[in-house]
Amino acid sequence: MGHFAYKPCLQKYVREQILLAVAVIVKRGSLDKSIDCKSIFHEVSQLISSGNPTVQTLACSILTALLSEFSSSSKTSNIGLSMEFHGNCKRVFQEEDLRQIFMLTVEVLQEFSRRENLNAQMSSVFQRYLSLANQVLSWNFLPPNLGRHYIAMFESSQNVLLKPTETWRETLLDSRVMELFFTVHRKIREDSDMAQDSLQCLAQLASLHGPIFPDEGSQVDYLAHFIEGLLNTINGIEIEDSEAVGLSSIISNLITVFPRNVLTAIPSELFSSFVNCLTHLTCSFGRSAALEEVLDKDDMVYMEAYDKLLESWLTLVQDDKHFHKGFFTQHAVQVFNSYIQCHLAAPDGTRNLTANGVASREEEEISELQEDDRDQFSDQLASVGMLGRIAADHCIPLLTSLLEERVTRLHGQLQRHQQQLLASPGSSSIDNKMLDDLYEDIHWLILVTGYLLADDTQGETPLIPPEIMEYSIKHSSEVDINTTLQILGSPGEKASSIPGYNRTDSVIRLLSAVLRVSEVESRAIRADLTHLLSPQMGKDIVWFLKRWAKTYLLVDEKLYDQISLPFSTAFGADTEGSQWIIGYLLQKVISNLSVWSSEQDLANDTVQLLVTLVERRERANLVIQCENWWNLAKQFASRSPPLNFLSSPVQRTLMKALVLGGFAHMDTETKQQYWTEVLQPLQQRFLRVINQENFQQLCQQEEVKQEITATLEALCGIAEATQIDNVAILFNFLMDFLTNCIGLMEVYKNTPETVNLIIEVFVEVAHKQICYLGESKAMNLYEACLTLLQVYSKNNLGRQRIDVTAEEEQYQDLLLIMELLTNLLSKEFIDFSDTDEVFRGHEPGQTANRSVSAADVVLYGVNLILPLMSQDLLKFPTLCNQYYKLITFICEIFPEKIPQLPEDLFKSLMYSLELGMTSMSSEVCQLCLEALTPLAEQCAKAQETDSPLFLATRHFLKLVFDMLVLQKHNTEMTTAAGEAFYTLVCLHQTEYSELVETLLSSQQDPVIYQRLADAFNKLTASSTPPTLDRKQKMAFLKSLEEFMANVGGLLCVK
Repeated sequence: MGHFAYKPCLQKYVREQILLAVAVIVKRGSLDKSIDCKSIFHEVSQLISSGNPTVQTLACSILTALLSEFSSSSKTSNIGLSMEFHGNCKRVFQEEDLRQIFMLTVEVLQEFSRRENLNAQMSSVFQRYLSLANQVLSWNFLPPNLGRHYIAMFESSQNVLLKPTETWRETLLDSRVMELFFTVHRKIREDSDMAQDSLQCLAQLASLHGPIFPDEGSQVDYLAHFIEGLLNTINGIEIEDSEAVGLSSIISNLITVFPRNVLTAIPSELFSSFVNCLTHLTCSFGRSAALEEVLDKDDMVYMEAYDKLLESWLTLVQDDKHFHKGFFTQHAVQVFNSYIQCHLAAPDGTRNLTANGVASREEEEISELQEDDRDQFSDQLASVGMLGRIAADHCIPLLTSLLEERVTRLHGQLQRHQQQLLASPGSSSIDNKMLDDLYEDIHWLILVTGYLLADDTQGETPLIPPEIMEYSIKHSSEVDINTTLQILGSPGEKASSIPGYNRTDSVIRLLSAVLRVSEVESRAIRADLTHLLSPQMGKDIVWFLKRWAKTYLLVDEKLYDQISLPFSTAFGADTEGSQWIIGYLLQKVISNLSVWSSEQDLANDTVQLLVTLVERRERANLVIQCENWWNLAKQFASRSPPLNFLSSPVQRTLMKALVLGGFAHMDTETKQQYWTEVLQPLQQRFLRVINQENFQQLCQQEEVKQEITATLEALCGIAEATQIDNVAILFNFLMDFLTNCIGLMEVYKNTPETVNLIIEVFVEVAHKQICYLGESKAMNLYEACLTLLQVYSKNNLGRQRIDVTAEEEQYQDLLLIMELLTNLLSKEFIDFSDTDEVFRGHEPGQTANRSVSAADVVLYGVNLILPLMSQDLLKFPTLCNQYYKLITFICEIFPEKIPQLPEDLFKSLMYSLELGMTSMSSEVCQLCLEALTPLAEQCAKAQETDSPLFLATRHFLKLVFDMLVLQKHNTEMTTAAGEAFYTLVCLHQTEYSELVETLLSSQQDPVIYQRLADAFNKLTASSTPPTLDRKQKMAFLKSLEEFMANVGGLLCVK
């Protein structure tokens, strides 16, 4: 050590490498006590007290090298010792030596924090010790007893919380340590690099938990002390940009790590100061985040900090056990107001106001690739919406008045433009700045309203948020229902022009404010002012209406304990209100599809609204009573403009909606008429096109291709509309098409996008319908799929795919075929069919003497796919995952078919499994292990000891043995590997014994030899001889856990 101290000329890299070597020597000597760290620390503390910055830097490098060597296996040097050795070293080190390093570091920091001014060299030393303190506080402490997750824990993971052992109690619970870190931060906060480290140290201290606290009282004291320190640091200072994320991490840790009862046990004044501080920071970071957004900064520090603080709010406000109702209302109002303010233009808001005044509009170029705000900021909007519900009394009327006021202004602006255009038709001197500002205001107000009134429920029944329901019920005695209905039903008039407008239900008035925006849009379209409208506003309106309708329209009263009378009167079942709204929404959809057909996103949101109107039978029953609905169906079926200009995905969804509508309640004659108008034209036109004599010559003409594409998209839409009560009609209708589609595969074999679309029709039909089909129907589908694959195979034979640079899209067909096969297999898991009960009355005579099973189709498909799946193709993650999912499915469902594969395909499948286990992601490895178990069980049943499968499983035994015993693997895979291992051991008991013998005989160390021998004996003790019995297997898996905990780290060497 001393030698270095006096060789300052050594290059930094050389010095670091030498120090790492020293650290390894220390580590090797630490377990047999041949080297004592105490002497090293003694030397280091002398180096530190020398006062010479160069020497102090060296001392810091020595400590850093030790930390890095002992901290985790990813930073550990490869010195050929077992993981268990590395783990034990870490455990011994963290109890004594790590604390010693921390104490030395704290001394240095204290010394430096007392000094008045630091020169550059001193600052550099200070920074290195601060960074060292951060490393110590981010240490991933191993628990005192050796758990089986031991190796996994040993990996350093991101964002470790501070959970030291009891021995650290005296050190870390000493309030002077915490105070020191606050003092250090106050001293260096203007140096952004150092501030990162000091804030990270404080964030780690804010996450302190575990056995270090003897009781709840000590936790309360620590937390109170910490919050005091934090408030003293923040209050009265201008926060630097570089502090935002760190401060929000500290607060987030305090709120999420400390139990709620500890948080509420600190002195109440202190707690309320803390919540006030949180409110102040949230509003301030929100404003700065909005500014970053305008300036389009790359590094969005305030945005990240703001998101963290909003998450902390959600944690607090959703806890009604510890905080009484209304506890956070005032704070919620402040955060909500500041969010709205940042998103509105001046004078009401501060949007686009940069520090020095006003930002010019020219800067705002919206890129095509940019995500929509409602997706990009969904978490933020959800949090703000939640805060708005908590303070509904303030927030709902606020949104209403802001929206109503902007609707009036928008209406006025558009009227002025119209008059200008009438006065001088050619003039284009229109200042759009006012309009743009209004559109942007309305955009954010509608988004916040949507998130406040309804939740985004994926797959669950959407419910009216309880806070909104309570709010409406609480005020219902002050509400005049008739005036409320009048305000709702007259979107063309100003709300304030209706007598008694203040006695309306506030939630319904907020909805009607959005309907008024929608009405202004519709009127502008009728007045030929479409060019002045904003497609973004059009999108926001239908997005909101869809979200609202899902939750409120025809509200199902059975789902609620109590229901607001205004809600049930305005949009309940059997009310004029709901019939009126459905008519209004349908009119909006039809208008949008004709006016905005070229705006794909807007058209897409519009058809999604249509699907919402018909996906529930109760709503669909009202929709089909509107004449407009029938007109829309006829117009779409005749493919007349403008509907035929809609993009393919939009046409697909529109078809889905029209089919769903057809299952509403109608008498037989009306229903027959409906299908004749919706589905028949599709069939007739399709047959007319493909049955032309010269179809082969015409097929590449643009309009013919468009007709074919439109039909295929429509078929996908029809399949997507499948439900258990309509599958009979739809399946028979689609089956007629599927045979014709196979013919098209021939015609379009050189047009990949058409081929992919044809396969996609089959994928959708299998995906949506297979689970409802009884035996004979399923057989029809299997036959069609088999024929499809045969034609595909014939057309692709000999077609080489050697273009390594090709992108994944070019393999879309392979992906679709694998998806099709996987969908066909899913019937083995999910089957709702009840023989062919669903199809009574749709059955054209029984099918006899034919049998194509799912297995036949799938294995044919696999024969097709296997030769094409090269190692290069497996580099594409989607293809790779779909492929392995498929082969695992096959092995699980039809293991008896695997040995019957032709030899080269069998080898290719086994090679795929080996590749998946040894050089793919852990998900793929897990799938392959899951595939091995049924294969080995199949072998055991067949009892053919010379079959290729038997020999292959013997090879897999060694692979799985090595994986479990010798390699570091993901602990989540232990179960899958264990099950496969057990089945393979049952099958190859002799080979297993040989593997164990070989391993034991290679051990030089008698102690390790004995430990391993005992562990292996114990492993199979509960299952000797092992048999394929569930109870034995479970016992074995339990023993395997103990085995892994005991010797899992012994043989993994690094």
